Amino acid sequence: MLAGRVVVVTGSGRGLGRAYARAVAAAGAAVVVNDVDADAAAVVVAEIAAAGGRAVPVVAPVGPTATADALVAAAVEHFGRLDAMVTNAGLLRDRTIGKMSDEDFDLVLETHLRGTFTCARAALARFREQGGGGRLVLIGSPAGQRASFGQTNYSAAKAGIVGMTRTLAAEAARHGVTVNALVPVALTRMVATIPAFAEAVAAVEAGEPVPSRLREAGVGTAEDVAPLLVYLLSGAAAGVTGQALGIGGDRITVWTHPTVAAEVSREGGWTAESIAEVFPEQLAPHLQPYTPDVPAEATR
Repeated sequence: MLAGRVVVVTGSGRGLGRAYARAVAAAGAAVVVNDVDADAAAVVVAEIAAAGGRAVPVVAPVGPTATADALVAAAVEHFGRLDAMVTNAGLLRDRTIGKMSDEDFDLVLETHLRGTFTCARAALARFREQGGGGRLVLIGSPAGQRASFGQTNYSAAKAGIVGMTRTLAAEAARHGVTVNALVPVALTRMVATIPAFAEAVAAVEAGEPVPSRLREAGVGTAEDVAPLLVYLLSGAAAGVTGQALGIGGDRITVWTHPTVAAEVSREGGWTAESIAEVFPEQLAPHLQPYTPDVPAEATR
């Protein structure tokens, strides 16, 4: 589906990024593999080459503009062009807000949110230089869509990425570029920090299959997520843009955009007292859940 395409995948030395890089290479694309770990990046490049694909490494932390420019330059230097940017790089510094330092917050936002911004900007500039067309897939997370205890920094970054997706889709449409957010759910080392999934992550890393109760609830492996990425990068998804699409286990989801759930008007405006009068009956029934809706049996 991706023959002749050139794709950059940030943070692709391990986990979901590795699965993304291997999948797009298997679909025919040349890949720029990025990671801060040179050995991990080299392993993925070697795996792709061994399978008959083409890949080159760029070892650098995502966030700075210089890294984004280097990733695009590597694609052009080695493969002649750039067709897609996948902004996957990220890290965690999980703590409740009272224990979260400025450094914990800033590092996560620098990598996830600023890194997505700088890489998207560099890719869009190259797409325009090439005459238009291209794909941006920005990696989100359920933590940006629902509450995720102990992840104020990560949730803020991932929510920002989905917001960025919608705006970039509007800005890039005139250049024939699609922009979508991919919201993956997979049993990776990052998920292992969640106690309910730690045992399942260990089992998957040991080569065991994902339990059916988890797959049915929308939780699977990194390899289960990759096909949606390949689809979004392909010509078949030319009409799909501005969306947040989730995948995990046996399930694909379409996330709604924020929308008004209820409204009440009062001529002349409102006082606190008048709001208190109408809120319980006219607005309270429409308040939205904010915690994850994963079935309890999926975590046992």
